[in-house]
Amino acid sequence: MSSKITAEQRKAIMENDKTYDGQFLYAVKTTKIFCRPSCKSRVPNFDNVTIFRTAEEALQAGYRPCKRCKSGGSSLPDEEWVMQAEAYIKENYAMSFTLSDLAEACHGSPYHLHRVFKRLKGVSPLVYQQKIRMEKAKVCLIETDLSVKEIAGLVGISNPARFITLFKEKNNQTPGQYRKEYAGRGVCNEK
Repeated sequence: MSSKITAEQRKAIMENDKTYDGQFLYAVKTTKIFCRPSCKSRVPNFDNVTIFRTAEEALQAGYRPCKRCKSGGSSLPDEEWVMQAEAYIKENYAMSFTLSDLAEACHGSPYHLHRVFKRLKGVSPLVYQQKIRMEKAKVCLIETDLSVKEIAGLVGISNPARFITLFKEKNNQTPGQYRKEYAGRGVCNEK
């Protein structure tokens, strides 16, 4: 059964107190991950925290175990961990974030996440993010009258020249050429 966080539990989480491991687990609504009190991940916003007595309760409530502290008793399978990273990238593709930021959000080490992601997806997380950005850009080029500069900003690339170069590398044509070839096919799915 889940409950609200107490001052004592809040302190245990903030201090990564191992003596509370086994007494409770905390789950963060925004990441859908549950951790042990001793987990070294970033201190959560306590407005988004729910307390559980057991991993089974947290799992039943739809949370996943933390890869870093192994709150579910064992490590999250690599496939699920990569799916979690992939979902984070798709949700935040327009934001600038580092591999360390992604690993922090997915509760693991940057090196291990990079290695596992590349093994399972065939590309690094950064290349995957670029792929998502280019897919969104294509949709916007075809379905809107937004300028190339506006689309670059919309997909998270602040330098239009860099956007054009990257687009051409990935699609063998400039954004303008792509728009001319495929224009007039629907509504942009803006984030």
